[in-house]
Amino acid sequence: MKMDSELLHSPAVCLAEEEEADTSDWNLPLAFMKKRHSEKIEGSKALAQSWRMKDRMKTVSVALVLCLNVGVDPPDVVKTSPCARLECWIDPLSMSPQKALETIGANLQKQYENWQPRARYKQSLDPTVDEVKKLCTSLRRNAKEERVLFHYNGHGVPRPTVNGEIWVFNKNYTQYIPLSVYDLQTWMGSPSIFVYDCSNAGIIVKSFKQFALQREQELEVAAINPNHPLAQMPLPPSMKNCIQLAACEASELLPMNPDLPADLFTSCLTTPIKIALRWFCMQKSAKLVPGVTLDLIEKIPGRLNDRRTPLGELNWIFTAITDTIAWNVLPRDLFQKLFRQDLLVASLFRNFLLAERIMRSYNCTPVSSPRLPPTYMHAMWQAWDLAVDICLSQLPTIIEEGTAFRHSPFFAEQLTAFQVWLTMGVENRNPPEQLPIVLQVLLSQVHRLRALDLLGRFLDLGPWAVSLALSVGIFPYVLKLLQSSARELRPLLVFIWAKILAVDSSCQADLVKDNGHKYFLSVLADPYMPAEHRTMAVFILAVIVNSYTTGQEACLQGNLIAICLEQLSDPHPLLRQWVAICLGRIWQNFDSARWCGVRDSAHEKLYSLLSDPIPEVRCAAVFALGTFVGNSAERTDHSTTIDHNVAMMLAQLINDGSPVVRKELVVALSHLVVQYESNFCTVALQFMEEEKNYPVPSPANTLEPCNLTPVRDSPAIPRLRSVNSYTNIRAATTARNLNKSLQNLNLNEEGGPVTFSPGNLSTSSSASSTLGSPDNDEYILSFETIDKMRRVSSYSSLNSLIGVSFNSVYTQIWRVLLHLAADPFPEVSDLAMKVLNSIAYKATMNARPQRILDSGSLTQSAPASPTSKGAHIHQAGGSPPMPSASSSSLTNEVPKPPTRGGEQPPTRPPYTPTLGGQAPHSHQFPRTRKMFDKGPSGSEQAGDDADDPGGHKAYMNANLSTGLCDWSAKYFAQPVMKIPEEHDVESQVRKEREWRFLRNARVRKQSQRITQRGVTRLDDQIFINRNPGVPSVVKFHPFNPCIAVADKDSICFWDWEKAERLDYFYNGNPRYTRITAMEYLNGHDYSLLLTATDDGALRIWKNFADQRNPEMVTAWQGLSDMLPTTRGLARRVSICLDRSKGQGGAGMVVDWEQETGLLMTSGDVRVIRIWDTEREMKVQDIPTGADSCVTCLSCDSQRSLIAAGLGDGSVRLYDRRMGANECRVMTYREHSSWVVKAHLQKQTDGKIISVSVDGDVRFFELRSPDSVNVLQTVKGLTALDIHPQANLFACGSMNQFIAVYNSNGDVISNIKYYDGFMGQRIGAISCLAFHPYWPHLAVGSNDYYMSIYSAEKRLR
Repeated sequence: MKMDSELLHSPAVCLAEEEEADTSDWNLPLAFMKKRHSEKIEGSKALAQSWRMKDRMKTVSVALVLCLNVGVDPPDVVKTSPCARLECWIDPLSMSPQKALETIGANLQKQYENWQPRARYKQSLDPTVDEVKKLCTSLRRNAKEERVLFHYNGHGVPRPTVNGEIWVFNKNYTQYIPLSVYDLQTWMGSPSIFVYDCSNAGIIVKSFKQFALQREQELEVAAINPNHPLAQMPLPPSMKNCIQLAACEASELLPMNPDLPADLFTSCLTTPIKIALRWFCMQKSAKLVPGVTLDLIEKIPGRLNDRRTPLGELNWIFTAITDTIAWNVLPRDLFQKLFRQDLLVASLFRNFLLAERIMRSYNCTPVSSPRLPPTYMHAMWQAWDLAVDICLSQLPTIIEEGTAFRHSPFFAEQLTAFQVWLTMGVENRNPPEQLPIVLQVLLSQVHRLRALDLLGRFLDLGPWAVSLALSVGIFPYVLKLLQSSARELRPLLVFIWAKILAVDSSCQADLVKDNGHKYFLSVLADPYMPAEHRTMAVFILAVIVNSYTTGQEACLQGNLIAICLEQLSDPHPLLRQWVAICLGRIWQNFDSARWCGVRDSAHEKLYSLLSDPIPEVRCAAVFALGTFVGNSAERTDHSTTIDHNVAMMLAQLINDGSPVVRKELVVALSHLVVQYESNFCTVALQFMEEEKNYPVPSPANTLEPCNLTPVRDSPAIPRLRSVNSYTNIRAATTARNLNKSLQNLNLNEEGGPVTFSPGNLSTSSSASSTLGSPDNDEYILSFETIDKMRRVSSYSSLNSLIGVSFNSVYTQIWRVLLHLAADPFPEVSDLAMKVLNSIAYKATMNARPQRILDSGSLTQSAPASPTSKGAHIHQAGGSPPMPSASSSSLTNEVPKPPTRGGEQPPTRPPYTPTLGGQAPHSHQFPRTRKMFDKGPSGSEQAGDDADDPGGHKAYMNANLSTGLCDWSAKYFAQPVMKIPEEHDVESQVRKEREWRFLRNARVRKQSQRITQRGVTRLDDQIFINRNPGVPSVVKFHPFNPCIAVADKDSICFWDWEKAERLDYFYNGNPRYTRITAMEYLNGHDYSLLLTATDDGALRIWKNFADQRNPEMVTAWQGLSDMLPTTRGLARRVSICLDRSKGQGGAGMVVDWEQETGLLMTSGDVRVIRIWDTEREMKVQDIPTGADSCVTCLSCDSQRSLIAAGLGDGSVRLYDRRMGANECRVMTYREHSSWVVKAHLQKQTDGKIISVSVDGDVRFFELRSPDSVNVLQTVKGLTALDIHPQANLFACGSMNQFIAVYNSNGDVISNIKYYDGFMGQRIGAISCLAFHPYWPHLAVGSNDYYMSIYSAEKRLR
């Protein structure tokens, strides 16, 4: 059936169709598409946080060295007339030289004290070399490791020399004396900062660097050769941490403009606002501000540090602008070092940016080391000019008339610019340049609310935004704001802190230190707070108490447990989830919190969450109860009783529909196992004994010989796709004739006939190569042993678990773990295998006679069984001994063998598996690990306990975890406010969905036209191919040209239009089970495939039939009591008639309702179990009221009805709205044998059509007890399907033909031969299925062929 290709490529369908566009698909819910299904359950990779200042520093001492020699000009500078005179805003010629010098020194000290009032200041006026030396060494001595500043004004001495000297005086001021920078470095040491205000200052910077390099080389020489003379001298200090600021380049003179101060550079660095305003007035543009003169500037009212006054506001704006320019232009690490590490250095560098701007306008280029990129042209300077302009234009009226000062709109405008950036931009672009200004605005109460709101919106963009904000220096500000009592700030602060802690949880310590946790406790306890904000508050508290004892203690005192317990039943699911996680974390390894929980009966209150509709909430509750029992403090009878109680409550979740919950359950039970290790060791030994002495008839041996699959022709051996479920499904990647997994080899232990057939051989993910190589970490208990134990322990029903006497709690929990070890979801069974094996290992180690383990005995003998006769723990078929060394890698408690890291131990016997013997590794695990390595990668192991003889307990206890909490925390790190992609009309996801829905509407429309015309023949073979396995279930995709064909344990996908195979992969079910049903979920959109096997397991797959690897989305035990041993063999209808069903029984049958997201399951059980896929839990068990198995299900969501066909020939109708006792509303008993199909038509007056093995088709009206019509078709029916739209049904028979009938019972087609050259007879029909829309019939037969028949060509 070719789709019209032009339609597929044109988004718009012709208008006539568009008008009646089919919108039904938009209303259908999607199943299994939540984050927990699509993502790996693990935390995000922690970003390396570089925002914390590792070494905050202080400048504690300042040397002010002034060489002015007032009245005497140095010989090498010719001054202009008039010339710049002012030093520190004082004209030195206006008083006597000595007084001028002292006043200038005192003024300079005051100017510096504005920026760093606490430092020690020492002036050295017109000094000699000795005075400078004495000054520098004493300051360094006092400063110890802190920073010292050296300020040098050389306006009264010659310019620095190229040899790296600056000038000072002799005692009598008759000579200029050179002072080498090398000596200065030695006296000053490091860390230091140098300011040079003199002409040609750049020379000093260059010399300084050369000397620093020379020192480094001397240090290296001394380090290499201790006898070198340099090594005898005291080591010179390293100059790496020195900062220099110089007034001009090496070849430049300082400006002499008489309107400027002579020490222009010093003025910019120490009185920036004053000089900036003067400079502004000297520009031509200042004429635009009338009435402003240099004199007026001196009279600006206010103080620099009072932000409400004009002068203070200008200073504040100046700080914000220079900070912003630096943050935008400098590399991050340099910005941190210069602008965040040291208050004085930060101020000097901000002011240095101004110096660069002003001095460049006089052809002078200030120099710094480390060098900064040029900033004098940055656009933010225009904002500064505007702010100055607005301020100065008000001055005349303020001073003359006393009018009120109007505050600058600067901050409001910058916030608006930030808001525009947030609302308008694309995702990947430069960060907003206003970020440092937002920080400054947090200081002002006027704009604080708005600034916090915008900051929150910025942090919401993702972890990168949080890291940026932290690197700007936001942390101390938002920490300080937690002391504010303003209610309106609460939601904003809680949001911001949730974002910060989701990215960097190390802030927990800062919060507790500043009592910040109390703020969040009060938010959480406030009933008027919306649930979202309480959720964030409890998330923050959960981070504070996470593995941090101080935090746990603080929150316990703050009454966290009681506050949390009150909110367990909140309607908001995310809040319930985090309240449970928070409780689980506060009492994790913290006994006083646990007892506080016991007093509040916290565990009992948590029980209600174990049946919560949201899987993540159930998960969090299991986590909380797991850490509750996992405390390692001393046990009392009381606490043991509580532990047992909790354990039995947890055991009820064994068949939860969500693997996330079951994984958490294994971890929770593992805590219990660690606590009561000796009890569990006893139970393990009992079970191992019992299992050895009790031969279980395995289902494999109860098969009649005629059921063994025929040996496959070798040319047709296909290759299996490697399946990468995100758990590394226990996959087969090697050739399919090695078939599935090593488990198969075990089950013939009674010596039944081993037919060499595909079902009896197996591979693990490269078993052929790894058998017996040291990479296999064979478990003590293989999957088979565990599986056998599980069946031995007559695990007929879990209901027997509840309410048992306490001495058998350990037995019950061991059984629960055995059950979980056979879980269909690999990650769950892997974890459970780990727990079981670590106990089995402990038990056998403790039970054997103690002897010294040398490497030989270690590798050659298995742990002795409890009888100490040296017999191995049951190895079916007598396989060779398993090296206990590798099995102990489970527990990482290996007595150290001499060889490590997986080289072959020297004494290891060669290993040759025999066909009947069990290969010693479970089929569960991808074999990629080294023999002694840490175990599967991921979050399970953290520390290396292998060296620690007591390491086992720690390994089980501390490191077995699921990553659920960290994964849940990712929610807070990701954007919360952004529209999800699927709701964004422009997104790719949305466009693809629209395209799919158009395609679906077209398929429905076109197929409807064909079926309405009536199909008169259906025998045109449009596809035939040999399937890799005997087809047992076949299912058309409703809208793609794709068909899924299942054999016993694998699924093959074919494109029936192109006749090519798309995919073939292993379903992962154990060998004695088979696939008995398949359904497409979300077929209208993003398709998933559900497979059901006859042990009651359901698996759901994605990414099949395209170029990616199939992944298991989820899997669970749909029917718990269908263990293969309970499957009654007597119930089986004649094998010959039911050959298609393989080994008898109905297996598992399912029906899927996309509209409601409900899955009906039944089979060899006495109930119809309904699963809600949204909640991933069982919602209803409808008793069938019959003694035989259910063979088919059909439901109608409109009428809430379910029709079931049974093995005893009855057809029963149930109304699921009614109670368990009255929900069976009708029973039809007209068939005398096994019902092959019962179909409930979906229309409001739809009938039930049912067919039995004998070929009688009966039509039942729902309200009348007798059939309204009977048709007789072929005898020996093996398969049948009814076309939902076209009123056709097709029967497949043992006798190798297919008959297609219309609703009147007329045969419209009889198919006996394949089309083609040979035209051979078709095989016995094993399965058939109609396409839900097109008139296509797919047929699978026992000769491996898969064919599709359709209506005549002219119709199509």
